[in-house]
Amino acid sequence: MCLNTMMTDPYTILGVKRDASADEIKKAYRKLASQHHPDKGGDKTKFQSIQGAYDTLSDPQKRAQNDNPHHNFNFNFGGGPGFDFDNIFNMFGAQFGHHPGQRPRQQARMSLWIQLRDVAEGGRRSVSVGTQQGVQAVDIEIPIGINDGDTIQYSGIAPGGMDLLVTFRIHPDPAYHRQGLNLIKEHRVSIWDLVVGCETNVKDILGNELTITIPPSTQPNGMLELKGRGLKDRSGIQGDMIIRVIAYIPEKIDSDLFALIQSKR
Repeated sequence: MCLNTMMTDPYTILGVKRDASADEIKKAYRKLASQHHPDKGGDKTKFQSIQGAYDTLSDPQKRAQNDNPHHNFNFNFGGGPGFDFDNIFNMFGAQFGHHPGQRPRQQARMSLWIQLRDVAEGGRRSVSVGTQQGVQAVDIEIPIGINDGDTIQYSGIAPGGMDLLVTFRIHPDPAYHRQGLNLIKEHRVSIWDLVVGCETNVKDILGNELTITIPPSTQPNGMLELKGRGLKDRSGIQGDMIIRVIAYIPEKIDSDLFALIQSKR
């Protein structure tokens, strides 16, 4: 029986060419993730499929394995006559940065999905790491300002004293669009609020409520900048929060006001 691989091909899921760049892949992922996010009424299975495709194509090693599934090296460590495990590491030691006779430090790898708020505030997280040596719960520190796809090495905390390499993945946030350290947030107000100006409340990524002033004659899709309310990186530099003002027209308009507006056309 021939399986239909098109349905599970990550390139097909994201709608990109096989030679697509990392930026093209990320752009396609963000667009699809935003369209199909469950918080926006999207299909959860479809959303998970999109995440899985991006997880494969955003990791160079996973992408290479996907593109060349039969080009994996398999060594038979059966311990037959003449087999010397140390010689394997001696032969390849220079390639991997190890001296002859010294075995490379073992590593455990995992991906961890976090929220955009986790990027903003960092903090500790308990994760379960499973290896051939067993499963162990360990605590890791989420770096502030981490980027989607970044890999952080935590030395010696995995089972058996192995290093743990964590690749961080960030869920798309329905309320914010990230541009570096800046966060863009849409905020809806009445068309009259744009005409005459008003004060309105918004929340930043940490849940703090802020009062902003919309000046009179603000245009729809106008931008208001809140300094220092974006994401912070590990060096302490902090971005801004940018409010995109979205106007709506009330469903009911007083007849006298309607007549006045017509007279001013």
